[in-house]
Amino acid sequence: MKILDRYIIRHVFFGFAAAAALLLPLFTTLDLVGELDDVTPGGYRLSQAIEVVFMTLPRRVVELGPFIALLGGIAALGQLSATRELTVMRATGLSIARIGFTATLAGLALALAWAALDEWVASPLQQNGLELRNEAMAAGAQASNDQGSVWARQDDQIVRIGNLQHKRLPVNIEIFRFDNDRSLVSYIFAETADIQDAGRWRLNNVQVKQWDQGAETTQQLDHMPWHSIFGGARLGDITLPTESLSARQLYRYIAYLKGSGQPSAQYEMAMWQKLGRPILTLAMILFAIPFAFAQPRSPNLGARLALGALVGLMVYVSNQIIVNLGLLLKMNTLITTLGPALVLLAVAIVMVGYLDRGSR
Repeated sequence: MKILDRYIIRHVFFGFAAAAALLLPLFTTLDLVGELDDVTPGGYRLSQAIEVVFMTLPRRVVELGPFIALLGGIAALGQLSATRELTVMRATGLSIARIGFTATLAGLALALAWAALDEWVASPLQQNGLELRNEAMAAGAQASNDQGSVWARQDDQIVRIGNLQHKRLPVNIEIFRFDNDRSLVSYIFAETADIQDAGRWRLNNVQVKQWDQGAETTQQLDHMPWHSIFGGARLGDITLPTESLSARQLYRYIAYLKGSGQPSAQYEMAMWQKLGRPILTLAMILFAIPFAFAQPRSPNLGARLALGALVGLMVYVSNQIIVNLGLLLKMNTLITTLGPALVLLAVAIVMVGYLDRGSR
């Protein structure tokens, strides 16, 4: 049986490669078309747009992971079914459940590889690509990029950072402090800041305004120490889009948001979606089993792939609807993110078990 297991796993991996070769050029082309809208003669160039698209390619691979698993599984097992090889395997005593388990092993290896790719390759590359894109667009506009603006609140302070130069140097910092009646009691503006450690900053070229019983005082200082409200959060992480953050970056940012009393549900959902993607991948692999055995004598592999693509699209849309509804209705994060993947996995296991019992 081990020989047959290795044979099935090899074919499933070939199916994954074929599905990736089909999907990635299509989505890469769509990404490039989207980037071309922002190309300008003096700023964001075509060569930079192509570079950004290739830097985000690993992220696209990770996002398409469940689709690649479904279509690759259908292609591999469907081909084995069309050539009657699955029939021969079953005649030797290999059950449908065993075939599904073997295919799932291939899916598990792929899911773990994608998780590592997401954490250590896709996230850093996408973040570098976004930085390249933003710097090029800002240079074309002959102005600093305001997309890096950061707002934060803790207790009686509200802080705005106008931008982060090179993802680490805060510029145009504004600090608003209020009393218990929500009246503004002080305002601090600093052109730049040096981050000395996680809790201490040195503000440079500082203007301080204070109000006390209607009287205003103004000070101009070269330097001023400030205890940052950002704690252990990395400012470079805060300015990045949610989907570009790795699981570790999301965990740190969620801890910062909770520590400063700010909402973190959006980032918690993003983190649990990442952690739940391997479960969804395994479910998609198992969903390929019914496509292979439902009509074992039908050679029309293209129809099976088309139906599989439709199922994958329905799963994706349904999952996004559930996640967004959960965010809107403030439902439990684990239920709205991991719940759909676990339900799909359970349904897939039941379907494979039903086919296995019906074939005996």
